Amino acid sequence: MSKRLVAMGDSFTEGVGDDDPAAPNGVRGWADRVAEQLAAREPDFRYANLAIRGKLLPQVLAEQLEAGLAMDPDLVSLYAGGNDLMRPKVDIDALLVGYETAIARVRATGARLILFTGVDGVEDPLFRAIRGRVAIYNELVRGIAARHGALLVDLWSMRQLCDRRFWAPDRLHLNALGHTEVAIEVLRVLGVEHPLVNPELAPREVLSPAARRSQNLQWAKEHALPWVRRRVRGESSGDTMAPKRPALEPVGSAPLPR
Repeated sequence: MSKRLVAMGDSFTEGVGDDDPAAPNGVRGWADRVAEQLAAREPDFRYANLAIRGKLLPQVLAEQLEAGLAMDPDLVSLYAGGNDLMRPKVDIDALLVGYETAIARVRATGARLILFTGVDGVEDPLFRAIRGRVAIYNELVRGIAARHGALLVDLWSMRQLCDRRFWAPDRLHLNALGHTEVAIEVLRVLGVEHPLVNPELAPREVLSPAARRSQNLQWAKEHALPWVRRRVRGESSGDTMAPKRPALEPVGSAPLPR
């Protein structure tokens, strides 16, 4: 059983979309849920979460890798690249070279490593536009995971995540239901029994074209346009954020002062 988990990445691992005012940074997320289950089975368990929303893959590696490895973790989760794939131009092959180098470093410590594929956004116009990029990224990640003996959580194959009810209103981040689904899959991959479940959802309501257009316009006004403005100004939602759990601490304890 793992005793020291360090989670690294972007908004997906920070927990954005799963709002919780009582949690550091105001979000909970799949990593917190996994840590809670591991802590219930290991009295000396400690957990750090260095992930920050909006970070590109090179930023995650430059800002989080050394700090994370310095904690001597025996379990590491690492996901990044989603923000890179949404940029107008991206060299996916070059991007994953640095990723693989970092993965080799983690594995050389003897720590177990959890990697992720990207979600299939086939049912959402925003993600469907970059579906081919995500598929290429995923194939490269699968090869890297196989070469380095990393555990792989295949979000692409989790078809329930194609249902918008698992996503926050911004359509970019999972909500509490979505993060719980990911936590369940991570625990399955780790071989850890747990009590986590999501309620069974009723069949999805079929919206009229007019209703869909109205929803899309509202989403564009509230979420898409602010996102575009930040990109134009070269800003990120994580520019003023700090890691929510910057050091290994028992689950349930307050993070160390920043």
